[in-house]
Amino acid sequence: MIEEKDNRIGFVGVGRMGANMARRLKDVGHPVVAVFDVEIEKAKALAQELGCTAVSSPAHVAKLSNTVFTVVTDDEAMRRIFAEDNPDSLLEQADGRLFLNCATVSPEVHSDIQARAEAQGGETLEVCMASSIPQAREGTLYLMCGGRLEVFERAKSLLEVLSANLRYIGSAGQAAKVKALVNMVMNINTAGLAEGLGLGAALGLDLTLLREVFSQTGAASRVLETDGADMQNHDHECYFSAAHAAKDSGIAYGLAGSAGLTLPLAKATWEQYLRLIRQGKGELDKSGIAELTFKDRSPRQ
Repeated sequence: MIEEKDNRIGFVGVGRMGANMARRLKDVGHPVVAVFDVEIEKAKALAQELGCTAVSSPAHVAKLSNTVFTVVTDDEAMRRIFAEDNPDSLLEQADGRLFLNCATVSPEVHSDIQARAEAQGGETLEVCMASSIPQAREGTLYLMCGGRLEVFERAKSLLEVLSANLRYIGSAGQAAKVKALVNMVMNINTAGLAEGLGLGAALGLDLTLLREVFSQTGAASRVLETDGADMQNHDHECYFSAAHAAKDSGIAYGLAGSAGLTLPLAKATWEQYLRLIRQGKGELDKSGIAELTFKDRSPRQ
């Protein structure tokens, strides 16, 4: 077992979430020694800020580190950084390493990656996040973990400095299932709020008043708190992109299919996010789904 004082941390993927998690760990005294990102300049800038090394491959991150956080975009990216028979992949330096995998990917990918890493002497834990950029920076993430219980116990003290809520869900893939359902319901709520505010605008209602009424009635939701004002003001600075929302709703809809269920609301919401992508708006925040309901001529109150 790696002693905390001997821990050397690396990051593969230093976008909005990964970079802020690395900053948080550095702030509280955990040594971040190496970072990698497919956007090389992004990794170099963070490395300069943190005083660590920007490297040219995931394998080099693992060579310099004994604990590696991975925060990548999708199933394909996850399989690529854990590719077999690839000298640039994390598996080339897996022996004795702990991989904490934070991406929202399909449950079967987490199970597959666990098997690949263990075959090379490594350990993995899925660490699914149900929070956003400010929480990553502040160390108040909601983290849901899946994998071997003994690995979770080993990682627990490190993950506690990143989280306000830390939960062990079960074996590999189980946390990913819960995360998919969290995002599915969140995306449905987001679409519903967008349509409610869009209809309110079309009816000439005061949207600030409408949001206040929503907040005090059965229309209240966490999404109303986080996205309501942005929808009203057409402010879609990206915290959680529409493209990621589409990916996550797609994962959940696929799980529904495997369970023999038809989920019409989940399907309709997924299709709305796909529509945003087709319109070239996939990199807007998920609250940009409101633009499918709001019209440019709608009053902005």
